[in-house]
Amino acid sequence: MIHDVVIVGAGPVGLFLASELRLTGASVLVLERAENPKSPLKSPPFGLRGLSVTTVEALYRRGLLTDVQAGRQPHHGGGHFAGITWDAEKIDAASRPYRLTSPADVAVATTMEHIETVLINRASELGVDIHWGTAVHDVLQSDNEVCVAGGNQAFRARWLVGCDGGRSVVRKRARFEFAGTEPRFTGYSVQVELSEGESLPLGRHCTPTGMYVQSQPGTFAIADFDWGASHRNTPITIEHIQAVLRRVTGIALTVTAIHTATTWTDRAFQATTYRQGRVLLAGDAAHIHSPLGGQGLNLGLGDAMNLGWKLGAVIKGAASRDLLDGFCRERHPVGAEVLNWSRAQVVLLEPTASARAMAGIVRDLMATRDGATYFAERAQGLYMRYDLGGRHQLIGCSAPDFELADGTRLGALLRDGVGVLFDFQRNAGLQAIGHRFRDGLRYVGGPAKDQLGLGAVLVRPDGMVAWACDDEPDCGAVVDVLSQWVSLGRERAILEPRWSAAP
Repeated sequence: MIHDVVIVGAGPVGLFLASELRLTGASVLVLERAENPKSPLKSPPFGLRGLSVTTVEALYRRGLLTDVQAGRQPHHGGGHFAGITWDAEKIDAASRPYRLTSPADVAVATTMEHIETVLINRASELGVDIHWGTAVHDVLQSDNEVCVAGGNQAFRARWLVGCDGGRSVVRKRARFEFAGTEPRFTGYSVQVELSEGESLPLGRHCTPTGMYVQSQPGTFAIADFDWGASHRNTPITIEHIQAVLRRVTGIALTVTAIHTATTWTDRAFQATTYRQGRVLLAGDAAHIHSPLGGQGLNLGLGDAMNLGWKLGAVIKGAASRDLLDGFCRERHPVGAEVLNWSRAQVVLLEPTASARAMAGIVRDLMATRDGATYFAERAQGLYMRYDLGGRHQLIGCSAPDFELADGTRLGALLRDGVGVLFDFQRNAGLQAIGHRFRDGLRYVGGPAKDQLGLGAVLVRPDGMVAWACDDEPDCGAVVDVLSQWVSLGRERAILEPRWSAAP
């Protein structure tokens, strides 16, 4: 059997992508090396994740937000940059003139375990085939298909997507170039017991030798600036963790037991392209960085939301493979920005006088209205705008959650992964376009409760604005955009001249 897509990796990115592809009708097989999704690092405290605005919007647009919120964990305060927090009251909402209030306007913190449970259930509902305990060890592609060797079997697919994490076998076997910067520290996430009577203050603490955060008694995140020397090179023993704690805290603590321990670094690397022929990368397989600021999960889910509808359109013949080039063109700069965001935080955490001085300046900037707005928008992904061409400033941005007179919202209209053409003025040309593209587009004619001064808006399946106008639409421009991802067939050559100008 040959599948349309094989996805390697059943983490949140692979699972979300699998569901996105099933919405387009593609047959999907997911291969996961783990025997099951259970892991102590996916549950509290280490599995706790804060979801960005863009991630919450994506879940809302696919009808998953309620299920994810059911596993909501206590959310302590707002965001931070290298431990420096901003005041949410100072954020300037006027800096986002094209945002509307929405059910997605909620802060969500949950666990990796719960997110994966929700996504496994959704993937199963949609008919995704998941093979647990299947470690992939080789990839071979031809002009027409990809062969994936996993376990004792070979799996064939028209397309392969590596969502298999920072040490991605798919990335290595398909020979993607992976470029970036080496680590400055070894990070530790540990749950330990200390000798009776010994304790450290809760919270984040920068010391002359590093940084540590104690979220609850005995639960630590530690940054030991050793250039990553201990990551995967040194056994995580009681003696080693004790030595690290003593060095970073400056206190002669005694560790009596370890319950959970893992290491990580601030190594920041990115694939130079996200596609090699019929093989693509998403999530940590495409980019790795330190977990500072909690950007990794959000970045990966954004990759999946961007890629799913595009690959699906190519598979069903509605679009050419050129559409997949847009995946890399749009998401690679976003990944690069997140890597730099992570690198900048590492600089501020270094145990040097220069870093402390710079942190003081950043703290002063963040205390201003403009500073708080800048840092919050960057952390939440609100700054993101894809370069899609076009003159309207809304093009390339996340679409406002328009609400129609009957109470229907854009979020509900996007649930099945089909794009939406809002025609607030019921323009005759746009109505004709909506009719001709009806197999791959939902046309909505008539006013919204708040149109934000817009005349019409074309929203992609991923919720991003592909085209917008304030007054009379250029119907030819709409057709040009739509024809990249919705097939018009043989009618296109006849109909396009009629739409070359606004009626």
